Amino acid sequence: MPNHPWVGAYLRYLSSVQDVSEHTLRAYESDLSQLQETVGPLESLDAKAIRRYVAKLGERGVSARTVARKLAVVRSFFRWLEKEGYTAENPAKRVLAPRFRRGLPRVLTVDEMRQFLEAAMREGGPLGLRNWALVELLYGGGLRSQEAVDLDVADVNLGSGLVQALGKGKKERLVPIGQFAVRALTRYLEEGRPHLVSSRRQRALFVNARGGRLTTRSVRRIVKAVLVKSALHRNISPHWLRHSYATHMLMGGADLRVVQELLGHESLRTTQIYTYVSQEQLGRIYQNTHPRA
Repeated sequence: MPNHPWVGAYLRYLSSVQDVSEHTLRAYESDLSQLQETVGPLESLDAKAIRRYVAKLGERGVSARTVARKLAVVRSFFRWLEKEGYTAENPAKRVLAPRFRRGLPRVLTVDEMRQFLEAAMREGGPLGLRNWALVELLYGGGLRSQEAVDLDVADVNLGSGLVQALGKGKKERLVPIGQFAVRALTRYLEEGRPHLVSSRRQRALFVNARGGRLTTRSVRRIVKAVLVKSALHRNISPHWLRHSYATHMLMGGADLRVVQELLGHESLRTTQIYTYVSQEQLGRIYQNTHPRA
């Protein structure tokens, strides 16, 4: 189905103003196309039609979590239409999402993270130094994959141990990265990156074997490769490193609002989920170590 003009305008807004990833754009486009295919033209949709859409998704066996995500896309779309004057109101705001149990973020323990990072440190050559610097930065700064690959060399200040990250909505924030990430980045910039980059015009911090800017897909492959070398029996993604960063900070006594700022979260509620993870981990540590547990 070709894009409705409203959908096309919304996708351009998401790309140019919100700076969302290509993956997110494709997901939004797919969800909005599915909405039209299921219940008809966007101009005539009301709350009843959107409830019918939600019901049909459930009938097709779509999980409650996925239905809630798709409904969030529809709400966001109509909220933008209302703001821009395309529609008089947002019909999706009165539609309730199906309830589901929100899972806790998946994290590595401190010992597992140490094992993972030590495996990366043992890699050799320019690509090995790049991989080590990348995973140390993802964990040491709690960065998203997209934030890491968007970094230029000029965004890193090794003397102060800070990086200038560009988060969602093009919001910049200064992030401390710690001495281990600084050491790994120093080695990479001095001994690794010069062997990968042939042009001085290349500003990207992390580059591939051909000297081009690394992609988030490559980050996933790198994390998987390091995981194999670490011998950890976990199926982790790059985002686990960010989750682990936040959880370990809170376990160490960091203030919740400080962690919110470091992660670049708009809402404190988003950050609070990590408090449940840290409490759960502390409970497991107690059970495993206290003689009277």
